[in-house]
Amino acid sequence: MPNDSDGTTAPRVDWDAAAASFDDEPDHGLRDPEVRGAWAERLRDWLPESPGDVLDLGCGTGSLSLLAAEQGHHVTGVDLSPAMVDLARAKLAGRDAVFLVGDATAPPVGAQRYDVLLARHLLWALPDPARVLRRWRGLLRPGGRLVLVEGVWGTVSPVGIPAEQLAGLLAPIAGHVRVERLSGDPLLWGRTVDDERYAVLARL
Repeated sequence: MPNDSDGTTAPRVDWDAAAASFDDEPDHGLRDPEVRGAWAERLRDWLPESPGDVLDLGCGTGSLSLLAAEQGHHVTGVDLSPAMVDLARAKLAGRDAVFLVGDATAPPVGAQRYDVLLARHLLWALPDPARVLRRWRGLLRPGGRLVLVEGVWGTVSPVGIPAEQLAGLLAPIAGHVRVERLSGDPLLWGRTVDDERYAVLARL
């Protein structure tokens, strides 16, 4: 069972069982045109202007992978759940994308290196985030970038990783780190949210 950044146990989820209904959440399936458009606009800002190689870790059903592919990037998605990967492959059929079943902390990509490593709502639930980030850095080409969408959810027993903490973990391994607050944009989530949601963008 994964631990979050404070060493507390993250909830166990059967992602294969969750796959069939995963896209029902507005920010998962991006079925609403306004929500989809909001994420597409953010990705357009976060990803390189020129087509590049994007590694989407914890890709789920491939919704962000699809947006990246539509913007001209070659996408490799990795997820631990075979059911999620099957849905991502179907969603991106005919696109410049490949999906692999594997551990996001040690993706099965061999010596391949990428221009962008993208992960959404993943790092907080992994043991030893600092170590994971160092490993992820090694998957990037010189001048590559990390795009990490994270947050802190809940009020009674909040879980997640605060933006300042994540930025601090990245500071020793990245040349430029920027935090972009996302809580104030309800279009990204399909509703108004009052918890901490953000993206950290880091360039090597």
